[in-house]
Amino acid sequence: MPSTAIFSATCSSSSPFTPFAFSASSSSPSSKAFLALDQRAFGSHSAILKKKSLLSRKNFRTVAAPMAVSIEKETPIPERPDTFLTEYDEATGGISSASSSVRARFEKMIRDAQDSVCKAIEEADGGGKFKEDVWSRPGGGGGISRVLQDGAVWEKAGVNVSVVYGVMPPDAYRAAKAAAGDQKPGPIPFFAAGISSVLHPKNPFAPTLHFNYRYFETDAPKDAPGAPRQWWFGGGTDLTPAYIFEEDVKHFHSVQKNTCDKFDPSFYPRFKKWCDDYFYIKHRGERRGLGGIFFDDLNDYDQEMLLSFATECANSVVPAYIPIIEKRKDTPFTEQNKAWQQLRRGRYVEFNLVYDRGTTFGLKTGGRIESILVSLPLTARWEYDHKPEEGSEEWKLLDACINPKEWI
Repeated sequence: MPSTAIFSATCSSSSPFTPFAFSASSSSPSSKAFLALDQRAFGSHSAILKKKSLLSRKNFRTVAAPMAVSIEKETPIPERPDTFLTEYDEATGGISSASSSVRARFEKMIRDAQDSVCKAIEEADGGGKFKEDVWSRPGGGGGISRVLQDGAVWEKAGVNVSVVYGVMPPDAYRAAKAAAGDQKPGPIPFFAAGISSVLHPKNPFAPTLHFNYRYFETDAPKDAPGAPRQWWFGGGTDLTPAYIFEEDVKHFHSVQKNTCDKFDPSFYPRFKKWCDDYFYIKHRGERRGLGGIFFDDLNDYDQEMLLSFATECANSVVPAYIPIIEKRKDTPFTEQNKAWQQLRRGRYVEFNLVYDRGTTFGLKTGGRIESILVSLPLTARWEYDHKPEEGSEEWKLLDACINPKEWI
C-alpha cells in the first residue's frame, strides 16, 4: 500500500459536516486497522470519531497542509472493565470521569441497555447465546461487541457499545460545526459514546429491528479556554418487517410516541418524519422499512432532559419489540414467504452500503470490518426485475415503503 492514505468523508444534508480530507502516514498493511467502533452508533459524528481514531496524543502535530497522524489499532482485552472512563492526561484538557457526569451516566445507560436487550434476546431465542468481544484503544476508551448468530429465532443479532475519547484536530472541530468563529489552535478534547443494534429474525413474519442512541461532546483545550463546549444527542429506533401486521406496527409506533410524549408532544411527529426521510433508498424510491423515530445533533433542549429522553428511548426497545417477536417467531411460513424476506433483506443491505453515513465512511477509511458490517444479515437475495403482484401481501409492504403511512 502507499505510504500515505487519503481519507475523505462527505455526509448527507442532515449532517452538520462539510466534506473534508486528511492524510495518515502508514508503514504497513496492519496499520490500516483502527478504532473498533460501530459506525452506526455515532451517525453523522462518525467522521469526527474516525478522525480521532487516527490520532495519537503523543505524536499529534498541527501543520498547514493536511494532518500527518499515526493510525491507532484497537486492542482486545480479556474482560469488561467497570467503566471505560478514566481521567484524561494533561494533553486533553483534564476531562473528568466523575460518576455524576453526563458522560458517566450515559455510559452506564448504554451498558445497562446492552445487558437488558441481550438478556431479552437470549430468552426469546431459547438457546442462542451472544459472543462477546471487548476492546480498548490507545487514545482512550473502548467498547463491547456482542453478536448472536444462527440461533433458534435470530439469524443474526448484534448489540454493540462504544465509549471513546481523546483529542481531535481543529479541522475536525470546524468540520463538525462549520463556524468560522470556532477556529481555535491546538487539539480539542472530545468524548463520544453510543449503543447500536440490529436484530434479524429468521421467520419472515417477524420484523427486523434497528436502534442506536449516542452522545457526543467537545471541550475547550487548555491553550484556548475561550473555545466553546459543544454537545449533541442522536439516535432512534425503527422497524423493518417483510410483512405488515397492522397491530404490530401500531404497537411499535405507539411505544415510540408514548416515549416521546413524556418529554415533548412535538417529538414523535418530528422524529417520525425524520426517520422516514433518513432511511430512504433513493435509487429504489422506497424506504427501508416502516419507520419509527430518528434524530441527530439534538442540543436545543436542556441537557438533563435529553439524557433522560435518550434513556427512556433505549429502555423502550424491549417492550416495543419483544412482544411482536413472541407473537410471530413460530408462525408457519412458505418458501415464497422466505424468498420475499430475503429480497427485503437485500434492500436493507443496499441502504446500509450505499447511503448509511457511518457504514460508508467506515468502509472508505479502512475501519474494523466486523464492527462496520455487523448490521448486515447472514443471508439476502436479489432477483432480476422482481415485482410483487398488485394487491398481494408483499405488494402492501412495498406500497407502505414507497408511501409512508401514519400508523397511529
